[in-house]
Amino acid sequence: MILGQSSPQQTALLAKSGRSTTDDIFRRAALRRPDAIALADPPNRAGVTDGETRRLTYAQADRMISAIAGRLSRLGLQTDQIVGMQMANTVDAVLTLLGIVRAGLIASPLPLLWRQADCTAALERIGASALIVSGRIGSVDHSALAMNVAADVFNIRQVGGFGADLPDGIVTFDDLYTAATIDPPPSVARPVNPAAHVAIITWDVCADGLVPVARSHFEVLAAGAAITLESRLEQNMVILSSLALPSFASLAASVMPWLLVGGTLALHHPFDHVAFAQQCKAEQCQAIVVPGPLALRLAEAGVFSRRDGAKTVIAAWRAPEQLAGSAAWGDPSISLVDVAVFGETALFAARRGGGGRPASLSLGAIMAPRGAAGALHMAEVVRTEAGTLGVRGPLVPKFALPSQVDGAGKPVFKVGADGFADTGYPCEVDPTSNLVTISGPPAGLVGVGGYRFGLRTLTDMATQAEPGSAVAVLPDALGGRRLAGTAADRDRVRDALATRGVNPLIIGAFGSPPDEERRAEA
Repeated sequence: MILGQSSPQQTALLAKSGRSTTDDIFRRAALRRPDAIALADPPNRAGVTDGETRRLTYAQADRMISAIAGRLSRLGLQTDQIVGMQMANTVDAVLTLLGIVRAGLIASPLPLLWRQADCTAALERIGASALIVSGRIGSVDHSALAMNVAADVFNIRQVGGFGADLPDGIVTFDDLYTAATIDPPPSVARPVNPAAHVAIITWDVCADGLVPVARSHFEVLAAGAAITLESRLEQNMVILSSLALPSFASLAASVMPWLLVGGTLALHHPFDHVAFAQQCKAEQCQAIVVPGPLALRLAEAGVFSRRDGAKTVIAAWRAPEQLAGSAAWGDPSISLVDVAVFGETALFAARRGGGGRPASLSLGAIMAPRGAAGALHMAEVVRTEAGTLGVRGPLVPKFALPSQVDGAGKPVFKVGADGFADTGYPCEVDPTSNLVTISGPPAGLVGVGGYRFGLRTLTDMATQAEPGSAVAVLPDALGGRRLAGTAADRDRVRDALATRGVNPLIIGAFGSPPDEERRAEA
């Protein structure tokens, strides 16, 4: 096999073999197609964040990744230190993620609706040494947010950003796009397999609070390979993703498949229906990544068209218990691949077959692509003694958290001695067929707008803001669930929550938040 000319299937096999890093896979694609478009910004970027709308070739992206890595090194960041990032779904974000990794650092992307309380708690917990942000996302000043977080987190010594008029104290990265010379990226020596090192820390939630989840290059690429193979993605495909970076599912369903097929990744900041439809057509997108419930509504609206190039829709279901009851897929000319997402623990991709109904999950081995000769083993599923779904395999985290992460007396990701991790999702198993039915979300949690909240945490926040206030979870025709707050003085509660810097979805439960805050991360 010639690495620079490998097919997506060969590259996926190479990634799953456990020797290649994400940077290795990108470099192979850049070597094979230096002049091809690698990354494309949302056409409505100006309404999302500052900066020029960019389309970069692989050669241009490779130079920028090295420039970011070089600047991080010049700022004094050392191998395996952790860099937080909270960025709009733009070219800047993908390049920053890859630049952090190329510098031998660990990236921790933060959810877009996190404000000071969550960002501070998370970055303090993992001992982050730096934070990089989009200066503005919608109407929210993330540069000011970053400075406030840095003031609260002792370890953070550097704050960087993209955008216009960044305040003093924030290191700009925009100038690297046009710099005549750049600092070279550091040489990173790994005494053992580089792919086994932690590359990314994402964030889950349990009933007791935030849980950092560390994944190696091998694990995140294995998850991307599972989706790439099940989706039958082809070499050089144009992929459009509306999933922002800060989750395992987003990375596995968009960034990793893009790296594995060596195509073009077009980005959409969630969610502008008109701009999205225009992107699908203008970019002639062949694979389109969207939230599961939205995929079906967009199909009904005629957004996906074989005539415009669409071949595959990848639908990420962050509430996997809703998947079995979803409507049938009605367009046989375009494949729908459902990705059932179990928090930050695991995900399973399955192509819909005849009748357009979702494929069933069963106990035992999960292969990719399912039912194909020579398929790769991706996971193994069991029902635990607690009646929940357990999973082990290449895409499940198994490496220890970096030493700087504080685990004392706080929630941590756990893997049993047998290698199985408990997703927390209750399930039932048909004894005859071994088919699994997910019966609900994990106990004590609720998912709203792509975010998971602990019910006890919601209650505590409301009562601390005003005794007697409460937050309820109600059904929502568009998003599945929504939060609704009750209080004697709703304005007072809303102001108190905003002062604490909590997620706008919680603030919005007590009133109507601005449009850009009401749109949750898809």
